[in-house]
Amino acid sequence: MGKTILVVEDELLNIKLIREILTYRGDTVFEAANGREGIDLAIEKKPDLILMDIQMPVMDGMEATQLIKANPATRHIPIVALTGYAMDGDKKRMLEAGCDGYLSKPFKIKELLQAIDTFFDSK
Repeated sequence: MGKTILVVEDELLNIKLIREILTYRGDTVFEAANGREGIDLAIEKKPDLILMDIQMPVMDGMEATQLIKANPATRHIPIVALTGYAMDGDKKRMLEAGCDGYLSKPFKIKELLQAIDTFFDSK
């Protein structure tokens, strides 16, 4: 059975690619263009997982992640950071902000699916 996944991403091509990959395998995808919208959709839809871009307008992914993890209604939702940041220490910084996983862009389809499935294989 497919999962419900919230994609918080401001790049339209990235959203389209992720949506096509996930819907093809049977997942339901919701989309937000910035961190503020991502928080609102996380509260409303209670997805099984959030793919969170880090660098976005209005509210970045780090702040959105911290607010989602601070909310008792959403703190249980795993968040995977999707980012073009690949410098030393960036992964550690994102995990400390509350992200449960990290995937640097550009990513391979197999890497994306593995990052997502990590959170579902144990359930």
